Amino acid sequence: MCKAALMATTVTEILNNASRNCGPGEILWSIRSSSGGSDISYGDTDRPFFIASATKLYVTAILAQLRNEGVLSWESPIAQLLPELSISGLVGDATVREVMAHTSGLGDYFEAKRDDGLPTFDRIVSGDFGWDVNDVVTWTHHVPPGVRGKSLYSDTGYQLLGALIERLDRRSFEQSVRTRIVEPLSMGNTYVFSRNTMERFDSIAPFFNGDAQLRIPLAMASVQADGGIVSTLNDGHTFIDAFFAGRLFPAPLMTEIAMDWHRIFRPLEYGTGIMRFKLPRVFTGFRSVPAFIGHSGATGTVMYRCPERQLTVVGTINQVRKRSMPYRLMVRTALAHSG
Repeated sequence: MCKAALMATTVTEILNNASRNCGPGEILWSIRSSSGGSDISYGDTDRPFFIASATKLYVTAILAQLRNEGVLSWESPIAQLLPELSISGLVGDATVREVMAHTSGLGDYFEAKRDDGLPTFDRIVSGDFGWDVNDVVTWTHHVPPGVRGKSLYSDTGYQLLGALIERLDRRSFEQSVRTRIVEPLSMGNTYVFSRNTMERFDSIAPFFNGDAQLRIPLAMASVQADGGIVSTLNDGHTFIDAFFAGRLFPAPLMTEIAMDWHRIFRPLEYGTGIMRFKLPRVFTGFRSVPAFIGHSGATGTVMYRCPERQLTVVGTINQVRKRSMPYRLMVRTALAHSG
């Protein structure tokens, strides 16, 4: 068996085994090399799925475009740019850059517990409902805040960044994504799930919380900039390639985005609107494992570039409960791919 065939067989075996142990949730996976290596896919590469918080990379790309156009300074206090939301009591003088980096001190409306002890996610599991950015601001007043300058992952922050994009771009976040990213890159299967696309919910790969399928179209139409994009493996590769190659915003900005890393969830770090996954050697039997830069999402989605191996990994397990599994699969399949 030639090396490429053996490599593909090994990756497929890893993913087959994961499918047997993951429970419900369709695994879709793709690894592509920019150094002449073989591309490997598992599942339908045009099957739409929710990319969840990997949506935040789209937000980062648009904010980089607005900055390059001279419309936005990342050093501006976000409260001054969104006066209609009256958020100064939540964010003080925190800047756009700090919100992008999750160091603004904003609490998280989605997973943090409110006064009654229930986070928004638990409420959704109990019964689907929708909301808007004004609801998010109200709820965030009732969740524990962070400390400015310290890391606290905040979906609230990206709801505010979505509102900022709408204000500066003078159109909906959905329209901004389509006009600025989807159409220029000919990504025909990518869109922001919204009230305008509710009828497409059943055409999207279902995702699960343990054994329970999450049929939550109202919620998914509400998350928008913090996690509402639908895409495919093929489109995901197109986006990641463009993001890192300087085809969405000037390449020098990429250096600025991917610096000043700070721990957000062990072993994840955050830059300015981007994640880095790097396993400490103590967790790998002191084997060297390369860093992956991109973003992941709560549906079990990973969209990462591995510069050291010149690989891009795009995949999902469509399962909320198995939070560590997509990272393990990313490392194992990438290492198997590169030998």
